[in-house]
Amino acid sequence: MAYIGKGLVGVLNESKAVDTMTGDGSDTTLTLSRTPGSVNNVEVYMDGVFQTPGVEYTLSGNTVSFSTAPETGTEIIALIGNDSTIITPSNNSISGTKIAGAVVTDAKIAGMAANKLSGALPAVDGSALTNIPSSITKNASDPATDSNPAGGVGTMWANTTSGEMFVLTDATTDENVWTNVGGGDGDVQPWTFPGTISGYSSGGQISSSNYNIIDKFSFSSDGDATDVGDLSTATRQGSSNSSSTNGYNTGGVKAGIVVDIDKFSFITDGNGTDIADLTLARRYMAGQSYETHGYTSGGNAGVDVIDKFTFAADNDATDVGNLSVSRAYCGGQSSPTHGYTCGGVGSNVIDKFSFSSDGDATDVGDLSITMEHGVGQSSFTNGYNSGGKSSAANVINKFSFSSDNNATDIGNLTVGRYSLAGQSSTVSGYTSGGYTTYNIIDKFSFSSDGDATDVGNLTVGRELSGGQQV
Repeated sequence: MAYIGKGLVGVLNESKAVDTMTGDGSDTTLTLSRTPGSVNNVEVYMDGVFQTPGVEYTLSGNTVSFSTAPETGTEIIALIGNDSTIITPSNNSISGTKIAGAVVTDAKIAGMAANKLSGALPAVDGSALTNIPSSITKNASDPATDSNPAGGVGTMWANTTSGEMFVLTDATTDENVWTNVGGGDGDVQPWTFPGTISGYSSGGQISSSNYNIIDKFSFSSDGDATDVGDLSTATRQGSSNSSSTNGYNTGGVKAGIVVDIDKFSFITDGNGTDIADLTLARRYMAGQSYETHGYTSGGNAGVDVIDKFTFAADNDATDVGNLSVSRAYCGGQSSPTHGYTCGGVGSNVIDKFSFSSDGDATDVGDLSITMEHGVGQSSFTNGYNSGGKSSAANVINKFSFSSDNNATDIGNLTVGRYSLAGQSSTVSGYTSGGYTTYNIIDKFSFSSDGDATDVGNLTVGRELSGGQQV
């Protein structure tokens, strides 16, 4: 007949020990040859009659105690099994078929080699994920400073064209900072006028002779300038502008007063080219710069025009507004949002006009003295006007971008001079050259008010040159 029941997984073969004794009518104990662990693991027979465990005998360790001493001559046989043991399987002896499905818990998995994760993985359901941004914006282009997400800092932006990722690290409306975390180096942040690499002095004159020199000096270490190129034509008395990639010299005097806009590269040293025109020929005006456009304001012969030209294309300027007072020999400053025109012949006025919308300038304050032939510098938070043609030609004036107020005198240049060029790094203001043949490069701190120091020289001393920075 076939076996009925569960399939056998194995047979445990266990031998039993046999201990015997002969009763003497007084001895009530039998010492066993092994310790069975339980009285039920010992079978005791007296003259072939099975005795009841726990009733007719008990067990302590390996000693059997009888409730009554066996009579003399009684043959006693004890069959002894083993105590319970835990059998440990041999290494590599458990096969997959011996483990039931869906019984291995997370707590039983200590780790997993990375190569075990290869191959196709199932789709991930992100509904249960936590501590991640609420949304990721997908767009074919990089974010812009005026990309204003509702999620605030930590919001992510994926460029579906390049595959690069950006995280919003500073949420300021229309001036947001997006940090590239996708392996690229193109962080998106508001444009700032101050440079981080080099200052430039372009053009100028010596004793009425025009120069076309483009000088360049380092912001990271003090030292002399080097000649890195030439303007398209020797020019003096123009204004200057800076984009993130190019320097510009506008207007001024060549063979006569001109409308020319000259452009030279910050990326590679080289010569400038004449790429466009102002709306009218003039000289002695101020220059301002924004992320996308350059501006020239004021000029000789009572000009109050504010011209604007684009950095993205080489196009002529357009007239977008007027200063509050017509004037020449004025200084120019640039905040992140506004352009400023300071001083000029017979004037101490600080004019302010918007970069975001075309329109006229407004008078928002005064320099500490009437100043002409001065030059402008700009930090992130303040405008500066330094030098000039007056009894205090070495003065450094400072005014705030955040509130409309008068300027204060906060220090002096190393040498009083006028018709000089101005440059701005993120930490310092610079003046270079000046009337008549100064080659001095002066430097003063934006973080603390005080006098300038002489940190280097231009390649040629000259006046009425333009100042740029990158």
